[in-house]
Amino acid sequence: MNILTPTADGSNTLFNETIGEHYHSAHGALQESRHVFINAGLKHVIGQKDTSKISVLEVGFGTGLNFILSFSHCEENFVRLNYTGIEAFPLTREVLDETGYKAYVPAAIWDKFINKYDDAINSAQTLSSHCDLKIAHTKLDEFKTDQRFDIVYYDAFSVQHQPEMWTDEIINQVCNLIKPGGVFVSYAITGKLKRAVKACGFIIEKLPGAPGKREMLRATKLA
Repeated sequence: MNILTPTADGSNTLFNETIGEHYHSAHGALQESRHVFINAGLKHVIGQKDTSKISVLEVGFGTGLNFILSFSHCEENFVRLNYTGIEAFPLTREVLDETGYKAYVPAAIWDKFINKYDDAINSAQTLSSHCDLKIAHTKLDEFKTDQRFDIVYYDAFSVQHQPEMWTDEIINQVCNLIKPGGVFVSYAITGKLKRAVKACGFIIEKLPGAPGKREMLRATKLA
C-alpha cells in the first residue's frame, strides 16, 4: 500500500498506492516540511505571538515528519507544544522507522515520539515537559473537539486525489477550529481554497512555495 520512495533532497517519502500520490513532495520531503509548516507556519506564529506555548492541529498526520520537526524546534526554544494530528489511516511504527526521519531530529526527540506513537493514537501523551501529542484516528469530517488552535497545518493529499478534503464545508469546519489571530498554512494555493478561507474571515497571503511549487498559502484569522 505504501512504497518507500527517495525524493530530490535525499529524504524519503511514501507513495500511497490507494490514493495514488506521495505523502510529501517528490522535490524534497524534508525541505517542503521545513519551508511550508515550520518556517512559514510554526516559526512565524511563535514570532508573531511572542509566546511560550502554542497549539497545533495537523490535518493529515501521515509520517509524523511535520510533528517531529515541530517538536524539535519547540524543545530547543523552550516553547510548550500541544499538538493534535488527524489521521484516518495511521501508519505503523515499523513504517515510520523505515522513513529514516530519525536522522533529522535529535535522537531523544525521535525516541520519545516513536516510543509513545501507538499510545498517542486517540489518547493524549506527554512526550516531554515541552510537548503533548494526540493523534485522532478519524476522518476529518468526523473530528470533534472543544479546543481551538493557534495554527493549522493543512497537509491533506491534493485536491486531484482527495477532493473531499478540499470542499468549502470542510475548510469552514477547520477554520472554525482556529483562534482569532491564528494561522492556516498549506502547501496548496488554489483560487477555490483562497476564497473558502477568506470567506471564513481570514487575511490571505501568497508566499513562495517549496521547491517544485511556485506559491503556498498562509492565512491569518481576523480577531
